[in-house]
Amino acid sequence: MLRRELGSLDDVQQISLEDALCSQEIEVAYICSESSSHEDYIRQFLQAGKHVLVEYPMTLSFTAAQDLWELAAQKGRVLHEEHVELLMEEFAFLRKEVMGKELLKGSLHFTASPLEEEKFGFPAFSGISRLTWLVCLFGELSLISATLEDRKEDQYLKMTVQLETQNKGLLCWIEEKGPGLKRNRYLSFQFKSGSLENVPNAGVNRNIFLKDQDIFIQKLLGQVSSEDLAAEQKRIMHCLGLAEDIQKLCRPQK
Repeated sequence: MLRRELGSLDDVQQISLEDALCSQEIEVAYICSESSSHEDYIRQFLQAGKHVLVEYPMTLSFTAAQDLWELAAQKGRVLHEEHVELLMEEFAFLRKEVMGKELLKGSLHFTASPLEEEKFGFPAFSGISRLTWLVCLFGELSLISATLEDRKEDQYLKMTVQLETQNKGLLCWIEEKGPGLKRNRYLSFQFKSGSLENVPNAGVNRNIFLKDQDIFIQKLLGQVSSEDLAAEQKRIMHCLGLAEDIQKLCRPQK
């Protein structure tokens, strides 16, 4: 499922959702639509017996994601959440630099132009790739606090989240979006043994989407261990749970 109509591509005609769900020739669905539609599309394709690859975040709700994992298991189908950010050269550099070091404090500040929250979710969900970086680098995190500055009249938004590692290291995650803000990522980590300020140019991120699809194919072929699948699912659910808790602190229900 795509965000736009393609008509025909290389003489292959685009088909309707209904036809895709019913077709015996289609075994796999790639979902590349707005985040708000992911849950419904995943559910429909799993119910129809299709394997699913979906862009992150797979859902905008922890409970919904839990339900979909259970549905995939019941149907004996692969549900794969794409995470190309973990295949970037910058992340590989960071992982190497962070390995074996004890974090004292750090920050990750992301800036970009505005996103429609109705389509892509609260910033903790639309920015979940940054949260995934922090979890993969420093392990499971505890939420200390979260605040939101939201000036709708200016299309400006700033979410500030304080997190803690299992070793009591402190992390500040900021998502800042508004007109004129360029897409940038600012990093600062202080360790007992030194510090790291931002990431040098680590090279071109080549074929990261194809690499992620290769991981999906390995799952389809049964080449990924049950232990690795369980660890990946645990990490995805941990990040979704944090994102949901952050949203609740920033936008408490009345």
